[in-house]
Amino acid sequence: MAPEGRKLLRLEIRNAETPIERKPNWIKTRAKMGPEYSELKSLVKREGLHTVCEEACCPNIYECWEDREATFLIGGQQCTRRCDFCQIDTGKPNDLDRDEPRRVAESVQAMGLRYSTITGVARDDLPDGGAWLYAETVRLIHQLNPGTGVELLIPDFNAKPDQLAEVFSTRPEVLAHNVETVPRIFKRIRPAFRYQRSLDVITAAREDNLVTKSNLILGMGETPDEVTQALHDLHDAGCDIITITQYLRPSPRHHPVERWVKPEEFVEHSTTAEEIGFAGVMAGPLVRSSYRAGRLYAQAMAHHGRELPAGQAHLTESGDASQEASSLMARLAH
Repeated sequence: MAPEGRKLLRLEIRNAETPIERKPNWIKTRAKMGPEYSELKSLVKREGLHTVCEEACCPNIYECWEDREATFLIGGQQCTRRCDFCQIDTGKPNDLDRDEPRRVAESVQAMGLRYSTITGVARDDLPDGGAWLYAETVRLIHQLNPGTGVELLIPDFNAKPDQLAEVFSTRPEVLAHNVETVPRIFKRIRPAFRYQRSLDVITAAREDNLVTKSNLILGMGETPDEVTQALHDLHDAGCDIITITQYLRPSPRHHPVERWVKPEEFVEHSTTAEEIGFAGVMAGPLVRSSYRAGRLYAQAMAHHGRELPAGQAHLTESGDASQEASSLMARLAH
């Protein structure tokens, strides 16, 4: 089925020839509903708030909400670019909603979040690529929620210095830009992005003294050696924090899963990333780029010898990360 209002692309028709793959036994999560999660769930329903956590049916919602962390999507439901792994529809977005930053900031306030992740669609239809929208959202969250950490996951803004400068000037606690895959298959998976350009965005953020972060998705055709090289590339570009995850296919029209990466391999990649020198590492099949984000930010600050602001000291107190590969392996062994 094509998204409403457009025909299937030839690539999507080809993808659909491969049936949805059966998941291995280690790709599952347990619902563990603690008091913080239950309170947030009731509040979100009562106030009619919208989070990516619920709308994307994220398997980690129980853990993140228990830590008072949540993720919001800005810029609308239509992206001007198409990546072969992404469930967000491609098309012509609606007009810019200039009130959205206020609503998101008020949602963060209503939920009493300790750490928030803001992500969004690419808006190549706008003269500034959506830079104002991303920047204003961070500004208003900080203004309404002193002490709440903000992680901003951005598109590449075509690496335009003026657009990046506007976003960087808001000083999010973490500036994230996800490379997602390795150079050999990058153009096929992310045709509107460029591998080196994405590295350049990370370098620009690091040079502006921001804590930087990226993500790699495994299972789309890369080899383990290529993952290691991508980790070196990212670290050399100035990336502080890395998350590594398994590709899960959103629908038949998306890229087929090439392989299910075993937990043991995730542990190996995690060890490699730590040896390379990343300040924060989280790897596992169901890890997502915003998973345990506050804790990874706190680790990065400690790694650089920087003190957390008084209002964020709680970020060092997060519990175990159940989706981290070594934790998963310990559970599977029982």
